[in-house]
Amino acid sequence: MAARTTRLQDLSDIRVAGVRLRPLRRPLGISAFGINGFAADAGELLIEEHREQGGGSGRHEELYLVVAGHATFTVDGQEIDAPAGTLVFVPEPGDLRTAVATEDGTLAVVVGGPAGAAGPVSPWEWYFGAAAHAERGAYDEAYEFAAQGLEDHPDHPSLHYNLACYAALAGRREPALEHLRRAVELDPQAREWAAEDPDLDPIRDDPAFPA
Repeated sequence: MAARTTRLQDLSDIRVAGVRLRPLRRPLGISAFGINGFAADAGELLIEEHREQGGGSGRHEELYLVVAGHATFTVDGQEIDAPAGTLVFVPEPGDLRTAVATEDGTLAVVVGGPAGAAGPVSPWEWYFGAAAHAERGAYDEAYEFAAQGLEDHPDHPSLHYNLACYAALAGRREPALEHLRRAVELDPQAREWAAEDPDLDPIRDDPAFPA
């Protein structure tokens, strides 16, 4: 299926509930999550006051991204200054939320979905996130961070492979060999990755290293 594109600036407003809705989900045929756009000029309501409860709601967690202009959000009594680039996440469906534009041409995108619908954090987010620790030489911290991903992804080959690398660099020889063995079991291509990976040099001389 071909990619579909649109621009928030090109969408027509639907004036409803005191705001200017710019539908995104229906025109683009998005089925994995809820998403829509909103537009407002200074002093206008950007997001109507509402809770994600009741018959007309999706009972969603909602993420609001201000993509242009400037707005002030009020969430459960807390006022939030939101210039372009600000993300406001409201996890509780029962929290009252609203937003008013403080600049002309303010645009916001709202993404929502039921709690848990997206599933656990992807495995790559754990081992890529660990790279920030590894870059400063904190290999033990990198290993401990990435290892959290095993709770949801115990049999993911790339996660085990990266854990092998972090463990090797941290001097954790036995865990490194065990993760590498498991990575090769789950994906034989990991043997090729390991062949020239300098991160694994600290354990390459071990007889248990997959040749």
